[in-house]
Amino acid sequence: MTPLHLQAAGTSLVLAFDSGEAQIVHWGASLGADLPDLGLLAPPVPHSALDVPVVAGLVPQASSGWLGRPGLRGHRTAPVAGGQALPGFGFSPALRVVSAETTAAPGAGTAAAGTAVVRQRDDEAGLEIATSLRLNPGGLLELTHTLTNTGATAYQLDELGAVLPVPGDAVELLDLTGRWCRENHPQRHAIAQGTWVRSGRHGRTGHDSSLLVAAGTAGFSNRSGRVWAVHFGWSGNHEQYLDSLADGRRMLGACELLGPGEVLLAPGASYTTPVLFAAYSDRGLDGVTERFYDWFRARPHHVGTQGEAGGSGRARPVVLNTWEAVYFDHRIEPLLELAESAAELGVERFVLDDGWFRGRRDDSAGLGDWYVDEGLWPDGLTPLIDAVTSRGMEFGLWVEPEMVNLDSDVARQHPDWIVGPAAASHKEGGRLPLEWRQQHILDLANPEAWQYIYDRLDTLLSENSISYLKWDQNRDLAEHGSGGRPSVHEQTLAAYRLFDALKAAHQDVEIESCSSGGARVDLGILQRTDRVWASDCNDALERQTIQRWTQAVLPPELVGAHVGPTHSHTTGRVHDISFRAATALFGHFGMEWDIRQATEAERETLRRAIALFKRHRGLLHSGVRVNADVAEPNLRLHGVVAHDGGEGLFATVALGTFAAEMPGRVGIPGLDPERTYRVAAVLPTPDDADWKDTFTQIAPPAWLSDGGATATGRFLAEVGLPLPILRPEHALLIYAEEVRVAA
Repeated sequence: MTPLHLQAAGTSLVLAFDSGEAQIVHWGASLGADLPDLGLLAPPVPHSALDVPVVAGLVPQASSGWLGRPGLRGHRTAPVAGGQALPGFGFSPALRVVSAETTAAPGAGTAAAGTAVVRQRDDEAGLEIATSLRLNPGGLLELTHTLTNTGATAYQLDELGAVLPVPGDAVELLDLTGRWCRENHPQRHAIAQGTWVRSGRHGRTGHDSSLLVAAGTAGFSNRSGRVWAVHFGWSGNHEQYLDSLADGRRMLGACELLGPGEVLLAPGASYTTPVLFAAYSDRGLDGVTERFYDWFRARPHHVGTQGEAGGSGRARPVVLNTWEAVYFDHRIEPLLELAESAAELGVERFVLDDGWFRGRRDDSAGLGDWYVDEGLWPDGLTPLIDAVTSRGMEFGLWVEPEMVNLDSDVARQHPDWIVGPAAASHKEGGRLPLEWRQQHILDLANPEAWQYIYDRLDTLLSENSISYLKWDQNRDLAEHGSGGRPSVHEQTLAAYRLFDALKAAHQDVEIESCSSGGARVDLGILQRTDRVWASDCNDALERQTIQRWTQAVLPPELVGAHVGPTHSHTTGRVHDISFRAATALFGHFGMEWDIRQATEAERETLRRAIALFKRHRGLLHSGVRVNADVAEPNLRLHGVVAHDGGEGLFATVALGTFAAEMPGRVGIPGLDPERTYRVAAVLPTPDDADWKDTFTQIAPPAWLSDGGATATGRFLAEVGLPLPILRPEHALLIYAEEVRVAA
């Protein structure tokens, strides 16, 4: 069978079939149009081994000699002598290729972006797997398997993994971890023999889940080195792993982590894996990021400022969220004052957070009763909505549809709608899981519960002028069962159906995925939502790291980033307004703060920051993300450069004190080396009250005191500019614009 070769944006994917099964023989740098006879890649046969070369297939299997983690695990139950039924039959399939074909992307050539579909079958085992490998024009690969039970009896699926080979010179592994209010922090270690596994058993993606797993050459960095990276697009239980065998081969992949008996395939039934997204880069991590951004922005439903990369064309509005402003204090007068203050600053979307529905005076009651509280809102939400929309702002509302308090009408009336490990409800003696934030989970796999939630949200959106839902999910799905059986898989799919149905019925309503901050951030949920809340932490220092690594995969227009109060709600730190604003600008900008309490000097800086965001959001939300490689660990320089190279906006940030007396010259990456730019500071400036507090120096560098510098992109990248001596936990925004010479 002829090999298949997909090629796009500097990436090649080559599949060979000489062994009888599908094998990826190359995923990495572009190989050009011509391939040699791939038989030359047949490996030697070592001593004390199988008598034939071992195949590391598209679905690794023991029937081909693979001794690492199998791609497929499952079995059948069959009768034996005496009529007893025993499990464990059909445990080792021998899947072999029956067809392989490619479909080129529209307008593409023969060896170009497109999709390969490979079918492998084992008639004796009664199994078939169809694998789809789609290489997008921007170089991002999507891999899924669909397993079909072609046998006459039920097949219990235990695991079906999506894996890709990485070469031996990928010697370091970088992944992300975290916790509540500290999501997406990097960790790195050397790849060693054995299987490295990250398991997520939260029932949701998880605060500690790795948004990205990247294997790379020694010392790979933001801007250099070869990197092979994957993301698993699933919002439920999952595992991510790298399998490194004694023979030197390595597989990087992920799978859904299924509960006992959770997926039992009847004859003719199928299961499709979540998508494994994969990116190769020979330009370090920034090259991986570019692959993901190109994919996101090419989606027809992508919400963001339209640039060369595509998108819907709808600009991301400046947001005010009320949570850290009023918490549960939902009196109309303060909220009207807040709306007036927000409109005066230039806010474009006003979001009413938790506390508006029946019985909700704190977090112990009311979840599940999605009716406007008549005691707080005798005229409904209309007076506040009218006050917001009459001032030119959109109105948004917080909901948490998947959760329930026991102190709620719906829990009292339908105890059987609450998930747990027992078949009986807690009113009938069944055991409930431990509470988390005094709440439990509604069983969306129950059609009646699903329909109730859909009807309540549909009514809210139909009867009120609501443009935006902040959709929260504030707990893990511990001991998650429906009818006494594990059901995280079905709950996740039911939640997806709920998002999809509401989006179909209310196409102009945007939805944010918030899960006690960043506990449900993945490309599965982002197929259905318009942004995520990266963290409940608005501390600008923490946000510098959280946003940098969240945006390693997600473009900034999808990442909510807010200016919080001067005194941080979650950490207790105190930060100047310019640092908080400069941090929030590199995302979907907003505020979560009682801005009525801001000083006039703070309000003036805030006005300037909002004006800067509105001026540059087309750049911020369509440009190329860049992260400089800086030797000083407490100094960062990051930014966004326009696709046409005409401009760039950068932030230089002091996370702490520097080892050296001065930061020295730092290169500004990403600009066109052949063009000339004017570079100047834009926030803070001498017009801002905290300008002097930003620096610890007798005099600034010459270019800053002169109001800017003019240099080529090559000079700015290779020589750089001497940076000012920033105080710890301060930042300086720098704007670079091409100097156009009149003809």
